[in-house]
Amino acid sequence: MKVLIAYDSRSGHTEKMAEYMAEAGRIAGHEVDVKKISEIKNEAGLAGYDAYLFGSPTYHRDMTQGMKTFLFLAQKANLAGKVGGAFGSYTHSGDAPKLIFDTMEFVFKMNMTDLGSFNLLEHLVHTGEGLKDCHDYGKGVMTKLVK
Repeated sequence: MKVLIAYDSRSGHTEKMAEYMAEAGRIAGHEVDVKKISEIKNEAGLAGYDAYLFGSPTYHRDMTQGMKTFLFLAQKANLAGKVGGAFGSYTHSGDAPKLIFDTMEFVFKMNMTDLGSFNLLEHLVHTGEGLKDCHDYGKGVMTKLVK
């Protein structure tokens, strides 16, 4: 199965989370592409995947402006029924992943993971605990895929 992990990152923490989740997907035997949202220029760039994980740091209690723009593009890709997950890093509030998750579930009508959204304090991302938490979330999303 093919998985796309698309993210926005201001300081590299959310990017690292995406890389850790990609490892979990590859260990599970899936083909995983990790891309910055700026690399995806139109809805055709989202075609051909079985699962999608979208990530953004929380910035001023919200997702980044780039992620908001990306979600409008993703809405055009007709992701209804596809497996999904949302993640991000934060220092204070951690609101962005839940906002992304809700958009994927209620607007895009995706098959979202029962784990809910996943956020991780920035200072934990580069620790063993952060790696494990990212792997666990990635594995949780991948278990929704049927080989």
